[in-house]
Amino acid sequence: MAVLENIRKRTTVLILIIGLALFAFVISGVFTSSNFGGEKVGSSIAEINGVDISIDEFRQEVETASRRVGPTASSMQVVNQVWENTIRKNVLGEQFQDLGIGIEQDQIVDFLRTTGYAQNPEFQNQNGQFDPNIFKQTVADWKVNNPAQYEAWLQTENEIIQLAKEQTYFNMVKAGVGATLKEGELDYKLANEKMDIKYVRIPYSSIPDSTITVTKSEIADYVNDHKEEYKQDPARDLQYVYFEEKPSEADENEIKDAITKLLDDTIEYNSQTDRNDTIRGFRNTKDISAFLDRNSDTKFDTVFRAKKDLPASVADTLMSLNVGQIYGPYKDGGSYKISKMIARKPNGSVKASHILLAYTGATRANPDVNRTKEEAEAKAKELLKEAKKSGVVFSELARDNSDGPSAPQGGDLGYFQRGVMVPEFNDFAFNNNIGAIGLVETDFGFHIIKVDDKEDVVQIATIAREIVASEQTINTLFTKATKFEMETTDDESAFSAIAKKEEFVVRPVNKIKALDENLPGLTNQRNIVQWAFNGDTEVGDVKRFNINNGYAVVQLTGSYAEGVMSAEDASVLVLPIIRKERKAAKIIAANKGKDMSTIASDNSVSISNASALTVKSPTIPGAGSEPVVVGTAYGMAEGATSGLIEGNTGIFKIEIVKKTEAPQLDNYSVYANQLKTSAASRVNTSVYNALKDAAKIEDNRATFY
Repeated sequence: MAVLENIRKRTTVLILIIGLALFAFVISGVFTSSNFGGEKVGSSIAEINGVDISIDEFRQEVETASRRVGPTASSMQVVNQVWENTIRKNVLGEQFQDLGIGIEQDQIVDFLRTTGYAQNPEFQNQNGQFDPNIFKQTVADWKVNNPAQYEAWLQTENEIIQLAKEQTYFNMVKAGVGATLKEGELDYKLANEKMDIKYVRIPYSSIPDSTITVTKSEIADYVNDHKEEYKQDPARDLQYVYFEEKPSEADENEIKDAITKLLDDTIEYNSQTDRNDTIRGFRNTKDISAFLDRNSDTKFDTVFRAKKDLPASVADTLMSLNVGQIYGPYKDGGSYKISKMIARKPNGSVKASHILLAYTGATRANPDVNRTKEEAEAKAKELLKEAKKSGVVFSELARDNSDGPSAPQGGDLGYFQRGVMVPEFNDFAFNNNIGAIGLVETDFGFHIIKVDDKEDVVQIATIAREIVASEQTINTLFTKATKFEMETTDDESAFSAIAKKEEFVVRPVNKIKALDENLPGLTNQRNIVQWAFNGDTEVGDVKRFNINNGYAVVQLTGSYAEGVMSAEDASVLVLPIIRKERKAAKIIAANKGKDMSTIASDNSVSISNASALTVKSPTIPGAGSEPVVVGTAYGMAEGATSGLIEGNTGIFKIEIVKKTEAPQLDNYSVYANQLKTSAASRVNTSVYNALKDAAKIEDNRATFY
């Protein structure tokens, strides 16, 4: 009571304190501009050359793009696509602004004429041609009568404007790209001047790697001297154990037993009638459809199927069943099944080929067909006689004479059941024996039909029960995963040891990036990547994640900061380079001043010949691509011998046996134009990449996605 009395006395003070606390909470939000999720209102997902990119606008674009691509792309794929478009718009936008590039309505219309949009039937006149007036009227109509379509068009229009501006900009750059006749002449000579050489090569592999010692400090020095080549993005190494939620052997047997029990009748007590009822099993049920509705994961398929439409592993067995016979249980995919033959239609599917002779006015006749009905009939009768001759290949006649879309396939229509074809065609195919050839008339024209094959079709009812993990199996799996997580959290160094003891498979994943989403063996697991890059996650930390079909217990095993690679990380790349340099120096020192014969003798190698070498194709038979060696040869005179040359695969010494000058041309404009065309084709990509590389881009995607 005393405590309550004290509280009452201090009510005014308490109200004041609470009020001030609430005021501080609210006012702090005003100054920090934070929402309840902790994310700054109006915060940016990026800064590109000093321009903030609003996360709200970015998310709207992601949402629009997601609706457009549908389920074919993952969320991060859409985010990355919008990201690249955002960078492109901003980087190129600066160029457009500096150059005063703008697009007027007439330019949009002109651009539409040259793109796929001009093929939209809504923008075309009665002749199938793009009509600017119809285009403008259609868009105006959307604005009034179809706001959703109009909004979608505005998005498309923005994209068209961007593309049109890009086209204008890149065309301006291409206008400055060219090649002189002298450049064309050089290009011609580099491709056509031939060299025959004699050479000796001492391969680097002649010195074992084990004889070359490279220290960690030497690797570090090399990396420090080539920093631009060994930059790295932030990355993480992980290892994980996947606890897959899958049915046990006991689960499979239980499902198999349950489906087997459905075969026979059962007796059940009916409390309403106070008597036992006989519940018909799959063998004896009179209502297949209702039985499967109650007992199967799949409904009764009333369609008659050919053998090729049945599960391949049991197709022969099912086709051999008599009506009323049952097969199973059998395993098909992820289910146990029992199948029952309900009905059979002998020769219920026909394979046929035909030659169609259409005529003007026939249904769906090709506009190019201009023969009359009488001419078509006469031609069909001639082909019928030809088709019935011994040794004539029907498919060749069809390819050469049929007006039907199946002509390229030799008239082959494949298998079909009754009712698929028009009545006249249908009757001939099903009422005649295999090999029969005849003529029928339909609304499409005159058909010479050949019956190629017939097969039975069957109606089969199937009970199916998916093989899924039981609740007991799922609980056991959860217990295993949780226990492993707890044990490895207590002792981070024991992750691999405990996994080995429990016979769990440990899967390493190296160098994942902050925006990755797919992990080998786990596919899309963005939440694991986010955890790995969280500032609070340290190397050695362990966490269990709920994932599709189970759990993954993950340990962070490595962390790489943005910047230059460490000597340890770069060693796999740098070590072969330093070894190669050391080997080259050794070989050169040991063979300096020697002639080709002595080099060959002292190093147990032979002198070889290579002919018709060109600078444009610098491949030496027996040695591979050696541009430095061939380039050196190009600058030497016939009969001259080189010094020792450091090549890709070894140390070379060469002698120019013969040089064949390229024939002189009257004009090298063709080669100059080829150089110009080649350079122009690279403008779009090269210019944009140069602008992108030069841009200052702060990427905050990993914070929001």
